[in-house]
Amino acid sequence: MSGRNEDIRSMADLLKSGATLTDHVCPVCSSPIFKLRSGELWCAKCRKRVVIVKEGEEAYEPAAQMLFGGLESTLLTKIKEVNERIREEKDVEQLLRLNEALSALLENLERTRKIERRR
Repeated sequence: MSGRNEDIRSMADLLKSGATLTDHVCPVCSSPIFKLRSGELWCAKCRKRVVIVKEGEEAYEPAAQMLFGGLESTLLTKIKEVNERIREEKDVEQLLRLNEALSALLENLERTRKIERRR
């Protein structure tokens, strides 16, 4: 099946699943944008979520979600790494340094989660 036919079939499938056609077009490919039942905007041709930003607004939400999700993931990974090093460490001074690092990581994780909850 050609790419055009696949695009049309994808659009038809979206409509069958309850998505609605909007009056917007994709900024990348100029295809129609669909609103999914979840409220998310979707380009069937690009197969990507679309974010529409009105003039004067900033596209903060999606960018912030990606940033905070990535930050939380990184902090959790580092907490795990420090925990493993603490488990194996025998030197008291090194244990104190690792404990300080762990405390700072946990504090940053808590701050990140508080900010995320406020949004």
